[in-house]
Amino acid sequence: MKRSTLRLAGALLLTALAACAPRAPATAYPLLFVTQVALHEDHASRLSAFANHLGTPESAPRGGDLMLRYPDGRLRNLTLEAGFEQVAVREPSVHWDGRKALFSMLVGAARTWQIYEVSGLGENEALAIVRLVHQPDGYNNLSPLYDAGERVLFTSDRPRGGQAQLYPQLDEYEATPSVTGIWRLDPASGALTMLNHTPSGAFSPAIDSYGRIVFTRWDHQQQDQLAERDRNAEHNRVGLPFKSFNYSGEDAAAPALDSREEVFPESRAGEHGRYGEVSAFTTNFFTAWTMEQDGTGEETLDHVGQHELAFGYLTPSFRDDPNLSNHTREANHANRLALRREGGLFQLREDARRPGSYLAIAARESDSFTTDRIVRLDGAPALNGDQVTLTAVTAGDAGDRLRGGRFRNPLALSDGQLVASHTSSERAPAPGATLADLRLCLLLPDSASGLYVAGAPLTPGLRKPRASAELLWELEAVELRARPRPAARASALEAPERDVLAAEGVTEAALRAWLRQRDLALIVTRDQTSRDRADLQQPFNLQVPGGVKTVSSSAGSGTVYEIAHFQLFQADQLRAYPDRPGRRVLARPLHDGLLPPGTGPAGSVRIAADGSTAALVPAGRALTWQSTDREGRPVVRERNWITFQAGEVRVCASCHGVNTLNQAGRPTPQNRPQALRDLLTWWKTLAK
Repeated sequence: MKRSTLRLAGALLLTALAACAPRAPATAYPLLFVTQVALHEDHASRLSAFANHLGTPESAPRGGDLMLRYPDGRLRNLTLEAGFEQVAVREPSVHWDGRKALFSMLVGAARTWQIYEVSGLGENEALAIVRLVHQPDGYNNLSPLYDAGERVLFTSDRPRGGQAQLYPQLDEYEATPSVTGIWRLDPASGALTMLNHTPSGAFSPAIDSYGRIVFTRWDHQQQDQLAERDRNAEHNRVGLPFKSFNYSGEDAAAPALDSREEVFPESRAGEHGRYGEVSAFTTNFFTAWTMEQDGTGEETLDHVGQHELAFGYLTPSFRDDPNLSNHTREANHANRLALRREGGLFQLREDARRPGSYLAIAARESDSFTTDRIVRLDGAPALNGDQVTLTAVTAGDAGDRLRGGRFRNPLALSDGQLVASHTSSERAPAPGATLADLRLCLLLPDSASGLYVAGAPLTPGLRKPRASAELLWELEAVELRARPRPAARASALEAPERDVLAAEGVTEAALRAWLRQRDLALIVTRDQTSRDRADLQQPFNLQVPGGVKTVSSSAGSGTVYEIAHFQLFQADQLRAYPDRPGRRVLARPLHDGLLPPGTGPAGSVRIAADGSTAALVPAGRALTWQSTDREGRPVVRERNWITFQAGEVRVCASCHGVNTLNQAGRPTPQNRPQALRDLLTWWKTLAK
């Protein structure tokens, strides 16, 4: 069909719809949204919690469009008007001036999502949709948005270093393909930068009014459950179901090993160690993360975590230590609405009228197309994790039933109205089933409960011409309006570290430049023995041999643990399976950094007498760590992956940073870290 005929067909369709529809609710600005052919499988598909980036027709059925709804309810089918048929579209994001937008699209038989830019959105403007130049070819590029400097941020499944043998990266759960992180593209020069490396994926990034990138990240840092099943089968002398194995390295020529060894974190089945019985460890949590627009400062939003958001029962790492608890202390934090684990927060977007307040869906991780209740997360940068709160916007479940239906993609408009995609399905569908509908609607406050309920639909219901009679799903609405462009923020060193640099005669600029040239970052902790008072699940009565000691005032007769070394691990893609391409990440002792000579375990630095540590680590690769005793036995383990940027100098005052007070009732450590002084002395021999 000719493009002019398509445009006319689209216009006639919308005119007919408008003529037979009741008067549509008004909005202050136009809304961009997408339509999607209804899905019948919530596993690695377009609306799944994870592995939602795949471009096959099964994962993302063609037949949707990019739509524009004007304030009076008139609709404009943008992709049809531009001549695109048989497409799938997702996640529009509006430019700061409100005149153009980015989105991702699959065209026809193409199997990888690509980023497009649409302009000419005014009622009398000529429409244009063009593919973004210089984006990674052959990979899925999604969730695009403009940063403050006119570059484009997006998620992608491009391998961290572009190596073909590592594609796709497989997640830490079921070894399902995953996006590798958030990337930045300069469309003018083609410069491509990885802002964070996420072994199990990052989703729905946005830039808030403070200039922070806010996104959902999947924290699933645990041993491989598929390899565990292989080990169990091997022990029972039966066939290995997954035939998992390790490569010796990430290079294409690295040999396959007759091994499925893992060294971090704890076993999924539990084990016995120097400090008694070690609990089995699993984790599965989607929560809000932030970082600066240059990729520095990656951490959970305001340092909030499971202790504050999913409080209640948490498994202690060592079962034989009576000081460790299987419960959290609710009195420590302001939040009173607990998230369910094996799920979390999805589709976060800042409220247009309430800076630092974000609407999100609190959903489980499967079998719901990430539909559930809407919650509000209040987390302005001035707050710490103890002060962050969640409140209900719509009703919670009653026996896994959401009376009045379920929601997706909440949006707070600039005029104060709330919009979301709503389905009348009150329960999550059974595997292989679908939702009854998914329509854009206004949300209205219920006079009895004060919570919001679905109000009038924003469209008359959309169907694709010559396609199924089934209504299309309406998703991912954004407001087409101009917004203030927030400045990109820059982190600055605090007084203790500035004092050490000054005492050693090292300028911050020279140090950062040296790090950038070598693709390294510097990470510093002031006191490894200081831990936030909320964490009662990992050892918190700690001392450095011959040095600082921090013990809880309520400690009983349990162990006081010595920590002597800080051991770092990097995310290497080493785990493979014969029946699927790509590799899963495993934690391996740091080998790409630059560590001073030492006698501790591989990839470690010594913990100084004041509890401090300092290390030069690789940029652009996910890292994690643990403290160990003198013999290298694990004591306290990190539960997340963190990425650092070249030239970044990142300081964590404590290991599990202090929100308000540490385990001894003291505030954030302010000591001048001796380990930084020692590292700079050694560094000056390298920098000559």
